[in-house]
Amino acid sequence: MRATAVVPVKRFALAKSRLGPGVEATRKPELVAAMVGDVLEAIGRARMVERTIVVSQEPLAAELAAAAGAELVSDFDDASHSAAAMTGARAAAATGARCVALLPGDCPLLDPRELDRMLTGVPDPYVGVIPDRHGTGTNALVLAPPDAIEPSFGEGSKERHVAAARAAGIPYGVEELASLGLDLDTPADIVALTMRVERDGGARRTARALGI
Repeated sequence: MRATAVVPVKRFALAKSRLGPGVEATRKPELVAAMVGDVLEAIGRARMVERTIVVSQEPLAAELAAAAGAELVSDFDDASHSAAAMTGARAAAATGARCVALLPGDCPLLDPRELDRMLTGVPDPYVGVIPDRHGTGTNALVLAPPDAIEPSFGEGSKERHVAAARAAGIPYGVEELASLGLDLDTPADIVALTMRVERDGGARRTARALGI
């Protein structure tokens, strides 16, 4: 069963406020666009993804989606990450998708091979929870069917998603993926990304935007 990828993207002017002095305010839109571009490129190379939906009201995100061959959903209020992800999941389900991968736009190291492994053999029903590198948040969710649980991203969300799957009686798994663990939110994340890129490469647009 191949999946539909859903990528919620905030308006660039509102994104990444916690990066603080690590990135000048005037450079943040460029950085966010670079991250989204890296993520969409990786998704496009994943064999287990049959379709990509970008949920955003950001004009530049619409351009990036078009360039990557992704669809755009923009008819929603500028809402939370969770609400935007659910909007994309509903759009996927409305056209027959049985599995969605809710993926972040700020994990530029995303490896299509890891994404393929994560999506291979997904049962129905199933909830897959991919935590952040700190082990408490959630960077990605795999939902089969798309309404298996309601997303609730943010601090402490890993346990919320596990609890929701248990309450719904749906089989679930928690899987740590190196390329999905590092999202870029804080100056410490920039340091971690720099070390990873210098060691392993990848995230070429984001690296260029950060001057790595």
